[in-house]
Amino acid sequence: MSLISVENLSVSYGAHRALHDVSLVVEPNEIVTIVGPNGSGKTSLLRAIVGAIPAARGSVNKKPALRVGYVPQRLHVDPTLPITVARFLRLPHGVDTEVLNTAMERAGVPDIASRQMSQLSGGQLQRVLLARALANRPELLLLDEPTQGLDQPASAAFYRLIEDVRRETGCSVLMISHELHVVMAASDRVICLNGHVCCQGSPDIVSSAPEYRALFGSGTGGALALYRHEHDHAHDATCDHGHSPKEAAE
Repeated sequence: MSLISVENLSVSYGAHRALHDVSLVVEPNEIVTIVGPNGSGKTSLLRAIVGAIPAARGSVNKKPALRVGYVPQRLHVDPTLPITVARFLRLPHGVDTEVLNTAMERAGVPDIASRQMSQLSGGQLQRVLLARALANRPELLLLDEPTQGLDQPASAAFYRLIEDVRRETGCSVLMISHELHVVMAASDRVICLNGHVCCQGSPDIVSSAPEYRALFGSGTGGALALYRHEHDHAHDATCDHGHSPKEAAE
């Protein structure tokens, strides 16, 4: 059973239509990445999936009692607010200490529970946010550009961590990212969005699709070799009008 099935979703802000006729599914134990230019509706899609904004048309169907963990783009921490990592992770309701410790270890920050949130580096803060999401023992992890503001090595390390989390917990991952060279190597399936689904499929197929290249060029052509990643599934890609990238190119 699919964890999430989005069918013909449209989202509008007043007269502006951010998304139209978007359909996608997220299956168990897969990493799906949404890419697209600024203003393409990526965050609107994620917000519609979690129910933060209403759909103008279409539907978002979830597996019953689906457990979801969410990692936002960024979190501003008031430097004058005295709150430790452990206390932050227990908000708004308490979390069992063993569960908390496991989540922090899995997120790669096992020894900073007593640190002040305001003292964390950008990379540490994102890992703490990941630990908070993992404390819910999610079946689906949602990530909204989680490495924004991090340098390239830190970003690559974070995405490798996400792969490890998926392998260890079996959760699925749906994430938004602008870092094409890393994402294309760390995903089982890529969805290229520009107000609608331009094309989707395995990274190597999407990276060669004319719809993708029209948006991003061919600069990521050799990116798949940058990071070692073994894909669990082979997915056929579909592009506009139901054609595969190969058919669309012909």
